[in-house]
Amino acid sequence: MIPRYSRPEMVAIWSPETRFRIWFEIEAHACDALAELGVIPKEAAKTIWEKGGAAKFDVEKIDEIERVTKHDVIAFLTHLAEFVGPDARFIHQGMTSSDVLDTCFAVQLTRASDILLADIDGLLAALKRRAFEHKDTVTIGRSHGIHAEPTTFGIKLAQAYAEFSRCRERLVHAREDIATCAISGAVGTFANIEPYVEEHVAAKLGLKPEPVSTQVIPRDRHAMFFATLGVIASSMERLATEIRHLQRTEVLEAEEYFSPGQKGSSAMPHKRNPVLTENLTGLARMVRSMALPAMEDVALWHERDISHSSVERMIGPDATVTLDFALSRLTGVVDKLVVYPENMLKNMNKFRGLVHSQRVMLALTQAGLSREDSYRLVQRNAMKVWEQGADFLEELLADKEVTAALPEAEIREKFDLGYHTKHVDTIFRRVFGEA
Repeated sequence: MIPRYSRPEMVAIWSPETRFRIWFEIEAHACDALAELGVIPKEAAKTIWEKGGAAKFDVEKIDEIERVTKHDVIAFLTHLAEFVGPDARFIHQGMTSSDVLDTCFAVQLTRASDILLADIDGLLAALKRRAFEHKDTVTIGRSHGIHAEPTTFGIKLAQAYAEFSRCRERLVHAREDIATCAISGAVGTFANIEPYVEEHVAAKLGLKPEPVSTQVIPRDRHAMFFATLGVIASSMERLATEIRHLQRTEVLEAEEYFSPGQKGSSAMPHKRNPVLTENLTGLARMVRSMALPAMEDVALWHERDISHSSVERMIGPDATVTLDFALSRLTGVVDKLVVYPENMLKNMNKFRGLVHSQRVMLALTQAGLSREDSYRLVQRNAMKVWEQGADFLEELLADKEVTAALPEAEIREKFDLGYHTKHVDTIFRRVFGEA
């Protein structure tokens, strides 16, 4: 991913230096297991750790060797042998390249998952803090972009908190699913290497053995992992889109923090644009786009091919680096989000009480009118508000069919905002375990 949308800790996981160090650890742990089994001398395994562990792998040199061999793992093993010496002949005994590549990819994805889980935890903390801050901040809920009924801004943020909590659970499961090790040799039969080696390497790297590999770890695991990242990105975009809508000039119920010295437009000095959440919308598209090629990687030929390799070399770093950056940015947006409760009330009152239409309709049905007649009476008065700018309560009180069914005091009572927010504590206890 380009540096503009990258953070160092996640980028480091995908650096060539990190990759080659993981490759070495896989090979060295395998040598330890082979030494325990008596396949190679214990002194050789010790030498491999000592000399290989102290080596500073030269990325350019490995690339130079690969230009000749046309094989990255062989290029690495050739370079490693320069440090280890004669005992290098014991490295990679009974193994195939996929044993190294797939196990390394699992290590990288689990490390990336740990960073992403920490990112989500940070976002959840910010959402919870702001949700409680605005638990009782009344605002209008919208369906189809149109005023519907009152809610609170805290409930909006609680919805986002619950959604990202589910995202976290999915990522935990996806991490568990991807954390598998395959050291099973050509076509996955363990013909030239004992299953114990795989078990040993898996334990050392915090992985579990792949129950049955085909020479590669089955790519359904990876497809689910990247699909999970795509869902997280979509949840991220949902919240970003909500903020973008709320920042529109004619709405202005919430706004991204506008820092001192910030500029909104090269042409129009007055502009304060939702640039961060717009950026997050774009980044979400990128992460989501990487789920499809991961799914297309599932159908490899027979026991293996490398059609997945070029895909994973790109989507592995790009998806995780992008999502890491985006989650961090979204946390900052939520943490500093400027909220305008006065504008929320102003907007809600723009249509002079229409938000209480359902409650009036239900009261009419309780008074004995059919639902169809109740709907008709309420709608005809509501349309006067839409079309003539009338006051909904006044129109209802002037409607003889309405007042014949409901006394004035009861009609007025239906315009209580508190009615719509009476279960906020219940919702918060469900989401946060406290209110």
